[in-house]
Amino acid sequence: MDLNIRRTFTLIDDKRVEAGRRAETPLRKVAVIYLLENPYIGRYVEDLSPLIEASEGLGRKMAQTALKALDGMPVQSYGKGGVVGLSGEQEHANALLTTTFANPFREAIGGAQAWISSMTKVAAPGTVIDVPMNSKDDVYVRSHYDGMTLLIPDGPMPDEVAIIFCLGTGGRINARVGGLRYEDLPTSA
Repeated sequence: MDLNIRRTFTLIDDKRVEAGRRAETPLRKVAVIYLLENPYIGRYVEDLSPLIEASEGLGRKMAQTALKALDGMPVQSYGKGGVVGLSGEQEHANALLTTTFANPFREAIGGAQAWISSMTKVAAPGTVIDVPMNSKDDVYVRSHYDGMTLLIPDGPMPDEVAIIFCLGTGGRINARVGGLRYEDLPTSA
């Protein structure tokens, strides 16, 4: 199956200050959003494996877009999400966000064996979605529990699916709730 990409967005958020305290290194978060034509509008399809298989190429394209936005900065966290237009099913986004889709991101950024948090929903154009994020190497690194709040202008239309992948270069600025530290992971060396 060929996925028809209608629009793409890349958001770069460089956060430098939290609670009045300047970070030594800015926290960069990147969101890559691809709006696709939903091939299953108006009918129930039992076998969604064609979407799953096609998602690998989508993941590769989106990973390359994300790497450009990161401009060589290392990745420590990630998350994924999807918003399905009102004429589709939530399962359409979930089929596009499986491990098949995510593995190209893991390959591109290295390491990244931790579970990838996700959020999907069916919604009208312009709906806000909160994409959860966690450490790419261990979900128990509390400082990296974070997310990105995104709004897709004029999308997704009823016959579209918005697929989202978010990456971060570190944990929350001023994180101080204890627990496992990213620097102490064997994979962070």
